[in-house]
Amino acid sequence: MAASIASGARGAAAQASSTTTAALSFTPRTVFDASPSLARSHFLGHHHAGLNKMRASLANVGLIIECRDMRVPLTSYNPLLESSLASPDRARIVVYTKRDLCPSYKKTLRMMRLLERFHSSSSAAADTPPAAPALPPPPEAAAEDDDVGGVDGLPRGRAQSRPPRPPGPGNGTEVLFLGNRDGLARLLTAVRRVAADRPSLTGLRALVVGMPNAGKSTLLNALRAKGMGLGKAARTGAQPGVTRKLSTPVRIIPAADGDGSAADGGGVEAGVLVIDTPGVSIPYVPDPEAMLRLALAGSVRDGLVPAVEVADYLLYQLNLRCGPAEYARYCGPTNDVEVFLAAVARRTGKLVAGGAPGLEAAAGWVVQEWRRGALGRMVLDDVTDETVAAARRAAASPPLSMNQARKRAKEVRKTRSAAKRAGTEGVA
Repeated sequence: MAASIASGARGAAAQASSTTTAALSFTPRTVFDASPSLARSHFLGHHHAGLNKMRASLANVGLIIECRDMRVPLTSYNPLLESSLASPDRARIVVYTKRDLCPSYKKTLRMMRLLERFHSSSSAAADTPPAAPALPPPPEAAAEDDDVGGVDGLPRGRAQSRPPRPPGPGNGTEVLFLGNRDGLARLLTAVRRVAADRPSLTGLRALVVGMPNAGKSTLLNALRAKGMGLGKAARTGAQPGVTRKLSTPVRIIPAADGDGSAADGGGVEAGVLVIDTPGVSIPYVPDPEAMLRLALAGSVRDGLVPAVEVADYLLYQLNLRCGPAEYARYCGPTNDVEVFLAAVARRTGKLVAGGAPGLEAAAGWVVQEWRRGALGRMVLDDVTDETVAAARRAAASPPLSMNQARKRAKEVRKTRSAAKRAGTEGVA
């Protein structure tokens, strides 16, 4: 019996050693070869109709709250929303949602500072960081107070050590990073300040906008629960497109009493009401890899991009950013998505007739695992000085429609063909 146990221990140790050796010798892909036939648009009828309704309602709106998915902070930027809704007379708060599905605060601190720079009110040509750091230093220890407000669950005292920058004309854009309910107190503080600066007999009205599945309805429900102590008012779901039209205004901050104060101390004048809106996609995504990032994050309907290709892109990102250890419970290091998915299918029982691995089912399963934070927490965009500067330049250009993009692509092909023919004639 003792010999059997010792033999088993030696076998396990040998297997672990073999896995470690394989991981050390493994070289991940540094470039993903996306299919050129990949879908490049998910701009649906209710996106267009919703955007028109938003434009029509702007006369009564004093605040725009834009949600962006922190896992795709640059790719989830939709210039169509900014060009349609932004105004120097209207306050704006950008909320990066799903912060809890990203790496730790310490690992993403520089990234968050760069994102704040992206929204800075300074000149678009300025590529130098601000003199003072925009975010507080990472927390060194958790506080006993469980009221969290700020970046990545900072304790309340630390989060308030730097007062939020007032949104509005000449003051730039307020930028907040939220995960689950973390930071809601700070967001409500920013909203109250806007309401105090814009007194109204009917209350401040705000639009919550963003790409599909960016967490708009979830944020509205969380604000209502935190500010009013009430239950859900908006439907939510794992797939984009749950909200298809503008909602009726939902109160998130109560109106003050006649003496200027509310019973709970949280009222502001006539209160604050938020209107939920449909997610609005980018009319055309020029980069196929950007479309894969959106598909992986759930910003486009599942099935629009083939599930196996999305899983292949997930494997590529896992190898590049997290390492093969993230999926070691399924298989050893690999760049082959079929090997990866076959191992997942066998481990999770995603089998088809004859016991063969069901690659499609396994692909859908691993993507859902990543979306809920159970398979590698990572930011899919490269957020660097260069990419932020490029995003800033792209923001200055109007977004292309699908027809405009097709026309431009046709012109590029014609130019290339003409240059190729001229080169051939020159050689002759």
